[in-house]
Amino acid sequence: MSKRLKFFLSHLSISFLIALLVIGLVFLIWYPSPLATAVGVTHIFLMLLVIDVILGPLLGLLVYKEGKKSLKFDIAVIIALQVSALCYGVYSIEQGRPAWLVFHADRFELVRKNEMILGNIAQAAPQFQQVSWAGPQFAAVKLSVSSQQRQNDIFTEVLGGISLAQQPERYVELTQAKNQIQQRALPLVELKQYNLKADVEKTLAKYTKADAWLPLKANAVDMVVLVNKESASIIKIVDLRPWQ
Repeated sequence: MSKRLKFFLSHLSISFLIALLVIGLVFLIWYPSPLATAVGVTHIFLMLLVIDVILGPLLGLLVYKEGKKSLKFDIAVIIALQVSALCYGVYSIEQGRPAWLVFHADRFELVRKNEMILGNIAQAAPQFQQVSWAGPQFAAVKLSVSSQQRQNDIFTEVLGGISLAQQPERYVELTQAKNQIQQRALPLVELKQYNLKADVEKTLAKYTKADAWLPLKANAVDMVVLVNKESASIIKIVDLRPWQ
């Protein structure tokens, strides 16, 4: 086997191993299933990764020529470009990852890291001031305590286009919204109005503790949060449609 081919295979193998690590980080921690679909990141990320993993070794194969004076420099430039592109891609993916799944009014809202309004972050409870590296966390929006605050909230959401779910200073623990969740939770049979009956039955068979559901509003594909109504606990986010 020629040195050129050995270099190409080595470069490709290392790139592939790094890609596997990044895929694990993205799809197991930052975007746990099915949130990658909800956010719409899967195709973009995999295309970026494939281009970066394959293009780098191919360029190395093209420029590799034993005895070439500028070989080390050429390879260094290719690897530097490859690493830079990967780092930029991972950074962009990290900035857009789901940070909070926030119960607000009658639904959950998926809030990405770069969608959070941080102007009043110091007023948020300590547990809501930082985005967890272990994946998205659940929270709820604290109800307005006065008519004036309700009017301000309506103004902010309707005219300002900013959801209360984007404002961490309004977050409370999900357990504080137990009564709201119980009141707003919908019967499972309604899912068959918006999904194929077979898909609903197949999904629900995996989560027998779920006896109700709530919508999950996301930026790409809206999904369903299965809950146990008695305890108001989250069972699972599933890839079913909450409306048409």
